[in-house]
Amino acid sequence: MTTYVLVHGAWHTGDLFEEVAAPIRAAGHTVHLPTIAGNRPGDAKSTGLAEAIASIVDYLAANDLSDVVLLGHSYGGMIITGVADAVPERIRRLIYWNAFVPNDGECLNDMVPPHYIALFDAMSAQSGDNSVALPYPIWREAFINDGDAELAQASYDRLNPHPYATFTDRISLKTNPAAMQVAKSYINATEDTALPQSLGWHPRLSEKLGLFRLVQTPGSHEMCFSNPAGLAQAIMAAGRD
Repeated sequence: MTTYVLVHGAWHTGDLFEEVAAPIRAAGHTVHLPTIAGNRPGDAKSTGLAEAIASIVDYLAANDLSDVVLLGHSYGGMIITGVADAVPERIRRLIYWNAFVPNDGECLNDMVPPHYIALFDAMSAQSGDNSVALPYPIWREAFINDGDAELAQASYDRLNPHPYATFTDRISLKTNPAAMQVAKSYINATEDTALPQSLGWHPRLSEKLGLFRLVQTPGSHEMCFSNPAGLAQAIMAAGRD
């Protein structure tokens, strides 16, 4: 059986993946749900990208995890890329679920449209702690467009402000993803409009992986809330040998 480590995206915590983890565990696999530094309760919002990546490297070490299938969602793609670069010996496969794929020297903001950067710049300036929140209308229409209004509001209420430096810090990699000697998969939720589909996740970002397995599934950017069982099946398809 497989050991999965599921790394959440911006504004989330690891416990928001519990409904996704349940079917994977029921299939006999082990699932870990860490929370990235900067998103844990009480964390300072001054956290940068290097510190965020290090928190997951440290989690793998503290739990003595190896032969891991490491998934990253959205911003989590930045994290798992850095983790795989730092400790490739611990990783069996990387799975990017509608996630950012950085090359050396890139930041997350290099991969989003200008209107998001303008919004995040303004919000971080107003926050007082360099954090950014996601406005509810964007969440409702672009992130969880496959859920009803009740689910959209309930899930939104579980989010937390995100440290903006992790979007603007440039990643430092010894090896770009396409050259990494680890198996890679990309899960593409086909109704995901968190990025405009003209600047979408697949193939614009997925093709930066070089050789990879593509798993497509109906759903939005937030299938962890709207269809956790369907997401679990996609993860197992992406993670199998």
